[in-house]
Amino acid sequence: METALFSPYTIKNVTLKNRIVMSPMCMYSSHNEDGMLQDWHYTHYVSRAVGQVGLIMVEATAVTPQGRISPLDLGIWSDEHIPGFKKLVEMIKAQGAKSAIQMAHAGRKATVEGDIVAPSAIAFNERYKTPKELTINEIKETVEAFKDGARRAKEAGFDIIEIHGAHGYLINEFLSPLSNKREDEYGGNSENRYRFLQEVIEAVKEVWDGPLIVRISANDYTNDGLTPDDYVDYAKRMKDQGVDLIDVSSGGVAPAKIDVYPGYQVGFADKIRNDANIPTGAVGLITKAVQAEEILKNNRADLIFIARELLRDPYWPRTAAKELGVSIESPKQYDRGWL
Repeated sequence: METALFSPYTIKNVTLKNRIVMSPMCMYSSHNEDGMLQDWHYTHYVSRAVGQVGLIMVEATAVTPQGRISPLDLGIWSDEHIPGFKKLVEMIKAQGAKSAIQMAHAGRKATVEGDIVAPSAIAFNERYKTPKELTINEIKETVEAFKDGARRAKEAGFDIIEIHGAHGYLINEFLSPLSNKREDEYGGNSENRYRFLQEVIEAVKEVWDGPLIVRISANDYTNDGLTPDDYVDYAKRMKDQGVDLIDVSSGGVAPAKIDVYPGYQVGFADKIRNDANIPTGAVGLITKAVQAEEILKNNRADLIFIARELLRDPYWPRTAAKELGVSIESPKQYDRGWL
């Protein structure tokens, strides 16, 4: 039986053996606050590669120390980070999976010592620090930090880079009028609010010619915030810049009540895919193989990003294959227990 979920998918020059992606999920496990990988990370990521996930995406990895979500986040702000990631990439690839990294800057949602930064000096809520508004020079320095991170990711051997433009972190803060009140060339209208992401993409592509994904939050769920219609326009701009796929999440830029249910974000991936004519990844409480299969077969998305279900079941691809009544290759060491 042929299935969409277990069919290969080529993104630019990289072919995934199936449509299952390990969604980036922060582990908060860099114990020395230096952004370095620990033994935990190798076990965590490689076990999902053994479990036959097609693409393993490393969690939000900060391009500056100031841009960490927490002091325990991974970092890619230094060349000293390259050897650890190189080792991880080699271990992932040895299990037949492809590797990706999500490069990030937390902006006003950073919970680190010292000043935090954002497009405007507006705190996320009363529990967060008020950020310092970025100067033009600091914006340019941050763009360069993303470029340097991409160069390090390339040296580490990653197959794919994802730029984190979602969940209320720095890029998302520039995009949304709820968090960007600037009156210069980086704010005031849709084109100006997009400028920071535009410059990040341009800078990354100067040093990276592989597949490029951007994660977005397609709905602010708040009055006067961005909607999926706004993100169709942004997605068209990203496509024109050479972005290969949009990873479609939602929320996080402002406190909001979100009605969460299985597949609650799939409609956003569907709309952006078909209205902007760009491949998308669907994410958000996708837990069953039949659910994933429906999304793919009805052309609502091109890849399935699995998050919490892969925390519960590192071998979810095997579980999904059994649900769909198909056989998938097992690690040779597991042959006698795989069926």
